[in-house]
Amino acid sequence: MNAPRTYSMTNRSARAEATRQRIVQAAAELFLEHRYGEVTLAQIAEAAGVSHQTVLNHFDSKAGVAAGVAEDMAGQTTDARRAEPGDLGGAVHALVGEYERMGDANVRWATEELEELRPLMDGARAGHQAWLVEIFGAALPTGRPARRRTVNALHAATDIYTWKLLRRDLRLSRAETDKTIIALVEGVLRGADT
Repeated sequence: MNAPRTYSMTNRSARAEATRQRIVQAAAELFLEHRYGEVTLAQIAEAAGVSHQTVLNHFDSKAGVAAGVAEDMAGQTTDARRAEPGDLGGAVHALVGEYERMGDANVRWATEELEELRPLMDGARAGHQAWLVEIFGAALPTGRPARRRTVNALHAATDIYTWKLLRRDLRLSRAETDKTIIALVEGVLRGADT
């Protein structure tokens, strides 16, 4: 007589998480290379080595896959942007390093203006502003309007479009891009109403 097979929720859960991660990684690679609108669920499934239905079982839709990729990238971004509060050079260097890794894809996503991407882009912008407050909080004005204006100016100085302008359009070196963004941030902080 055969022994009863034991069912392990832990193993099943681990396999499901591994499949989910494979899908996220495959989708991330596709999204880094192509516009969001050009990537299909079938391509994601093929790249992940799973069926189209498996992708849908894990994420419900392409927007769900994109949200999974964004969540994964947000975690990587948080790790990559580690800098001590007040360390302007370290913060900008970390930020530009992150843009070097995935800036072109971010620009493509931001310019597609698809409604299904709006929550992801809004979340990314909010996360960037929170990072700015964490890094430069001690140098920010205390009055609410001046603080908001300064954070917005810092956002413009450190935004992905600023990186794109410097690196892709003006073809500055990585080092020169760091220096230019540092100069912009210093100018914003000097001009802040305290």
